[in-house]
Amino acid sequence: MPTYTVAHLAESVGWPEETTRRFFRALGFPDAGQEIRYTEADLCVLRAVNEAVVDTDLDLASALRLARAIGQNIARLSDWQVAAIASRADQIAPSDEATHYRTAQRLGSEVTEAFEAVLVHSWRRHLNAALTRLDVDTQVTEHEQTIVTAGFADLVNFSALSNEMDTNRLGELVEIFESRCGDVVASQEGRMIKTLGDSVLFVHADPERALDIASGLIDVIGQDSRLPDVRIGLATGPVVNRMGDVFGPPVNLAARLTALARRNRVLVDNATVAGLRPATHEARRLTARPLRGFGLVEPVAVRRVTRSRGG
Repeated sequence: MPTYTVAHLAESVGWPEETTRRFFRALGFPDAGQEIRYTEADLCVLRAVNEAVVDTDLDLASALRLARAIGQNIARLSDWQVAAIASRADQIAPSDEATHYRTAQRLGSEVTEAFEAVLVHSWRRHLNAALTRLDVDTQVTEHEQTIVTAGFADLVNFSALSNEMDTNRLGELVEIFESRCGDVVASQEGRMIKTLGDSVLFVHADPERALDIASGLIDVIGQDSRLPDVRIGLATGPVVNRMGDVFGPPVNLAARLTALARRNRVLVDNATVAGLRPATHEARRLTARPLRGFGLVEPVAVRRVTRSRGG
């Protein structure tokens, strides 16, 4: 039950009121003004963060960046989970709106504890994996550049197809696509950066492994009768890591190459070709063409000729 204003919270933890407001805005919550909107749980979280700032080398600015990263991703995750729960509730009570709502509420309450454990467990494992990448210099701190191969995978004619589907079928298609992509990227120890409905962005420090991901996506998506064909672009170069996302010319170039690729084919840039061992792939240079933001670019069509990573 709300018992505090933002001024009460700020006074309790010894933060300036504006900093306290920034913290909750970073988590994605609207400014409550001077209304009583905050609970004991809000105060406990603030105190925990303040203790981390006081007792460790973490500064307040970094704490706010971490809060923003968590808030932005949890908001999306919550929407995703509620959609999954609502879909299941619709199967249980498809025709009664009131029953459907109560069923969704019940399911949400019943699974909260289990998936809270999943959330914390997966976060800790992913955090350890990210720290391991940092230790071997394949990922650097925010605002610094690192060399990766960025990949875009895009479903062909998705917009036209989505206009012909009901919402349930469309949701199922997107879920299958995203889960297939996640499985393939994880199997090659890549990183799935984000999904955009009909496309995904992934990265890998090794161009060979990025091509393995691209080939794997074509195997599992291009050959799945439930899904449209897929086309993929890969580009290699420096990117900046920011809030779990990556930014830089390779990301943009990979997206441009994807738009040029044929069905179930991979187009790459010269930097990616240079990182591939000749015995592992076939490459065919295509006619140079202008790409927005990059001038005249010569795409290269590549195809994996062996699944072996040895030689």
